[in-house]
Amino acid sequence: MKKTKVFSIILASVMILSAIFLLVACNNGPGTDDTILKAAVEAGQKMTTEQLLEEAKKESGDFVAYGNTSRITTAMDNFIAKYGKDLGLSGNKASKLSDGDIYKKLDTESKAANKSSNASIVLIQDSATLMQYRNTTSMLTNYIPMGMDKKVDEANLMPLAHQFINKLFMYNTTGDTNRKFSNVWQLTQEDYKGKIFFKDPTSEQVNMNFLIMLTSEDWSKKLETAYKTFNNGKAAEDVGKGKTYTNYGYKWIAEFIANCNFSINSDTTIAQKLSTADNQDKMGLFVLSKLRDSSVYGDNLQVSAWDKEEGATNFTKIDPFAGFMYSIYAQLATNGPRPYTAMLFINYLMTEEGFTPWKSLGGYSANKDVPVYSGELTKPVELPADQKDGSKDGFVYLDNNKKEMSYIKSEKVSIGGKDVTIKTYKYLADGTTITDIDRETGKATQITVGDAQKDFKASVKTATISTIKDSELSFWTENLVVEDGAYILSVKADVEDWINKKLSGK
Repeated sequence: MKKTKVFSIILASVMILSAIFLLVACNNGPGTDDTILKAAVEAGQKMTTEQLLEEAKKESGDFVAYGNTSRITTAMDNFIAKYGKDLGLSGNKASKLSDGDIYKKLDTESKAANKSSNASIVLIQDSATLMQYRNTTSMLTNYIPMGMDKKVDEANLMPLAHQFINKLFMYNTTGDTNRKFSNVWQLTQEDYKGKIFFKDPTSEQVNMNFLIMLTSEDWSKKLETAYKTFNNGKAAEDVGKGKTYTNYGYKWIAEFIANCNFSINSDTTIAQKLSTADNQDKMGLFVLSKLRDSSVYGDNLQVSAWDKEEGATNFTKIDPFAGFMYSIYAQLATNGPRPYTAMLFINYLMTEEGFTPWKSLGGYSANKDVPVYSGELTKPVELPADQKDGSKDGFVYLDNNKKEMSYIKSEKVSIGGKDVTIKTYKYLADGTTITDIDRETGKATQITVGDAQKDFKASVKTATISTIKDSELSFWTENLVVEDGAYILSVKADVEDWINKKLSGK
């Protein structure tokens, strides 16, 4: 072989290798990959917050976060206020997305040549799906802040749980029908047919996960004991090998969902509707935190887990559970450009200060040093009967000039081919009316606020109804079904299919 040919081959090889190194450098700067991130995490888990901050200062690219909780945007605002100047962060690039959309975004971002705008952290629920993605992809990486293993239970470290949310049985207290109960098999009785509001589990995976958990050996045995207690020691004839139901979990699921009312597909709306006199004989299984919403008559609802016998000081324990609990997990996005900033953010989120956006009724930090909520609940104020004057719902509203009004009516009109909703209010002080949309232009009505003209806005006036202290996390873990992602994932396909058939009446 001639020397010139050999030289050409060597030169070509050098150029190819140079191109490869250049491509790798481009894809990882800014940005990271699984190997690089694992090394960063290994180092980061041994760093103090101050040391992480110094490393984060060296990073570039956007700091993007995704979460299935809207409060991640508030948490990001607080984080930027604390560290933004040091890190060169100004704009809030956190956004609320569904779990499915988060995974889609992460998959797309993992294939991007330029990773400078990728997410660096996510807050995500559904333990089973998270486990599946962690087992089959390298898109997510776990990180545990230094010392947090002493403050978070071992079972909640891998993946790292940031917070817990509980869905509890609650009932309307305004009517003569008392839905107080002490055994979940009561909810399968004919008297509860159509009386239990529950968000369709086919539209929210955590609801489905709750039902799947009940088929586990542990929860099936608890349900068996509860069944026999409820039926004077008698066992169910349709449970067992070769019978209608494999175990007591399947039996309870089938009979419970047959009594559920799936007409409302929002926990917020369930809380709102259930708290009115129209639903005085009904109950629901929904997120406790919805009681903080100003549109919910919280004093018309009783949390079943907080029921007490007359004269008793202890809560009446519901056999074997009073609802269920699931986690929201904090995970580093492997292909994000700011791993140390993300670790610093997780450190912050796990503190009492960082948990502030979620510090309300029904929100629990996985860090046991963060206290549970203690504070006031509110409700809409309703006008006395002699003051309603045609108001559709009787609520008192306030405009953005702090003037009280009653809500009169709502109608849709067509303006320029577009349907516009016009709401009419009447001021209580002088009886004058105002519409929130100008009929001719479709623009918001303007009112005088102080010395300036501003768009008219109305909101429900609220009043404090009670001061409440939430129960400790340990109370809820003893009284609720808690997700186990490994079990759910192992049986999900078969059990979910069976539940879907029951929901469809097959």
